[in-house]
Amino acid sequence: MDQISFGTDGWRDTLDRFTDRRVRIVGQAVADTLAETEADATARPVIVGYDARPTSEGFAESLAEVLTGNGFDALVPERDRPTPLVAHAVVERDAAGALMVTASHNPPEYNGVKFIPSDGAPALPDVTERIEANLREPALDAAGTEREGAVRRVDLATPHAERARELVGGEGGVDLSGLTVAYDAMHGSGRGVTDALLESAGAEVERIRCERDPEFGGGSPEPSAGNLGELTARVRDGDADLGIANDGDADRLAVVTPERGHLDENLLFAATYDHLLDERSGPAVRTVSTTFLIDRIAEAHGEEVYETAVGFKWVARAMDEHDALVGGEESGGFSVRGHVREKDGVLMALLAAAAERGPDAEKERVVAELADHIPDEVAGEEVADVVTVDGFKLLLSDGSWMLVRPSGTEPKMRVYAESDSEADTAAILAAGRELVAPLV
Repeated sequence: MDQISFGTDGWRDTLDRFTDRRVRIVGQAVADTLAETEADATARPVIVGYDARPTSEGFAESLAEVLTGNGFDALVPERDRPTPLVAHAVVERDAAGALMVTASHNPPEYNGVKFIPSDGAPALPDVTERIEANLREPALDAAGTEREGAVRRVDLATPHAERARELVGGEGGVDLSGLTVAYDAMHGSGRGVTDALLESAGAEVERIRCERDPEFGGGSPEPSAGNLGELTARVRDGDADLGIANDGDADRLAVVTPERGHLDENLLFAATYDHLLDERSGPAVRTVSTTFLIDRIAEAHGEEVYETAVGFKWVARAMDEHDALVGGEESGGFSVRGHVREKDGVLMALLAAAAERGPDAEKERVVAELADHIPDEVAGEEVADVVTVDGFKLLLSDGSWMLVRPSGTEPKMRVYAESDSEADTAAILAAGRELVAPLV
């Protein structure tokens, strides 16, 4: 038992120490802790989830066996599922809590288990310390319990997807039509979940490493820049408008854009918060190791920022205390108001795609409106013809021209001009800005 210690996000270890016997000891400690802290605790089920590692389902079955032996019903997904789906299910199904078997982004020789309390947020130290104090060998049978619980296989994906679409799109839903997203599951539990969610919102999805491989291709399912070469190439050199990757249990994400490649997670946090503030309000919560850019965005919108220690459990607590709109950390873990306070790389993938689609939709609107505002003259010269190969190119009577077109990689409208003199070119550019400005 001295080998079991709950750190920042549960207990993780290599498989020579992360054994079935010790996993069962953790299961018994959780059952005892729930029995101590909740009246009629066994009236509510416990969710038992697991990731794509080869040993995870077996460990989950062992945990379910211990829990049912203590009178709890155990709800187990029909296949490996992301951690955020398990956290969401705790609240959605009014469960007593959950146990999730995962080592997240660690290499294949690791596994782990985390306890998720009934509010769906990460367990705070007072909870994990109590679990550690209760570590003991489980009973060999159900003697002493009023009933033996049952194991049921359940769908965790559908309710989570419905909630994600509602959170991101509101009553009107999410429309990602026209957006092509390259998605890299890194052989983890996001496969068939994040990509399916994006498709359900209308995106065209190009899949990378979306087959289950318990060895994760021989590496770690960590969505760092160095591990996302194919995804980056697909976005920069292919047809994808955006790239998204999840870590092994899909509680975190990385984003790739055509102009920047792998987007630093600090910038992703800032862009997400700024996008949310377009239509919503509220403070942000960030860890002490996260960029002050969040503070500058908040200040520009008259909002506050609350700083916490490193660890999403502290972010989650502060989100609750301050009714925060968003909470995040520099490692790519985020959640938003109205959702469970656990980092969710599946939900955030949909939000990132919606943020990208938003500028695209605005560019389409501006181009459509521009068609009704083509002037008869520009900078004193008559418009002789209009070319619409890409945007609107206004050919002027003296041979000069002005082009207004949407950027293919940024949320901008671009204005170009050519003439026989610098002064005339500057005048044409100024006229182009005056033409576009009222429309954006």
